[in-house]
Amino acid sequence: MMPDVDPKTGLNSLDLPGAPGETRVVVAMSGGVDSSVTAALLKEQGYDVVGITLQLYDHGEAVRRVGACCAGQDIHDARQVAERIGIPHYVLDYEHNFRESVMDDFADSYLAGETPVPCIRCNERVKFRDMLATAKDLGAAALATGHYVISKPGKAGRDLYRGADPDKDQSYFLFTTQREQLDYLRFPLGAMSKADTRAMAERLGLSVAAKPDSQDICFVPNGKYAEVIERLRPGAAKPGDIVDLEGKVLGRHEGIIRYTIGQRRGLGIAAGDPLFVVKLDAEQSRVVVGPRPALLTERIEINEVNWLGDVPFDTLLANSPDGIDILAKVRSTRPPLPARLIPGPGGTAEIVLAEGEDGIAPGQACVFYSTEDEGARVLGGGWIRAAYNLLGNVVKSSVPAVASQFA
Repeated sequence: MMPDVDPKTGLNSLDLPGAPGETRVVVAMSGGVDSSVTAALLKEQGYDVVGITLQLYDHGEAVRRVGACCAGQDIHDARQVAERIGIPHYVLDYEHNFRESVMDDFADSYLAGETPVPCIRCNERVKFRDMLATAKDLGAAALATGHYVISKPGKAGRDLYRGADPDKDQSYFLFTTQREQLDYLRFPLGAMSKADTRAMAERLGLSVAAKPDSQDICFVPNGKYAEVIERLRPGAAKPGDIVDLEGKVLGRHEGIIRYTIGQRRGLGIAAGDPLFVVKLDAEQSRVVVGPRPALLTERIEINEVNWLGDVPFDTLLANSPDGIDILAKVRSTRPPLPARLIPGPGGTAEIVLAEGEDGIAPGQACVFYSTEDEGARVLGGGWIRAAYNLLGNVVKSSVPAVASQFA
């Protein structure tokens, strides 16, 4: 058995000073198997564990749905696990914060013709801000989560790496995590696979061992984004024209919130060749369609860059004005691909893709990975504001650019 504390460094398994029994760790418990195993594993290792679950919205009023993250059954499951492993458990009402910081942003982003990623905003604006502050108030030395990512000491603090299991890696959703937050966060499952996690849940006798993973955004029932947006912003969706790249009217639509960049099915228009949504024009309420080559993007403009490299972003701008080679990930389900990052002022940057990528839309995230370590290290990321494709078309966000908070 490994010692509780490394005799050379005086650090425990979480890279914190002192014995586990003297180290309080708050665990973010969503009611799923990952966060449940995180809490049980740390408790088994002897840490002073406190579980916290955030109630983020009211099921009945928000989406009329049962069984999603952070409400209803999941809160009950988290409480049961806490009782099973013998730790205190608190449920905190964060509905107002979640509504303002995540759900309203989601709705407004869609109405502006963007394709938002609310899970990233939730991590940034609720879990790693509000919950982190609560953990510190409780006297915890760290906040632990069930994310499949790895952090370890680096030159400028703790660095972030992709999870060991490529199928479960969640680093894309954590790119906005700031350096000082990384120093406080811990991810005990980062080196494990999902199969390992479920096996551990079985061994520990947790009731959620076989609980299915959530597949949808927690507050969006069955992927029906338009219904939620219309509930949050009644009457905001405007009907308009479906047009081709030259502006010729091909049909009508009932709101751009019902479409996403790259969509082919459900356009309701007849054409000889397959047509795809290539642009959502919120100002004129138009859905622009074109052939598949019109989707192929070669250059991306991003802002709100959160940089996790060894030198500050401004230093990178000064020392490498022509950019650096990176691997860029533009969708959570796609692998990182070779690209060049050209830093700009005010936390902006340009990404030049070595090969074109299709279906890139404003509002999505572009996450940077190092070309070393087989692309394991996360160097940061930003939000896509414009995408330029190989036919010379540009898809831009209608939301004003925001300067970086993190550069």
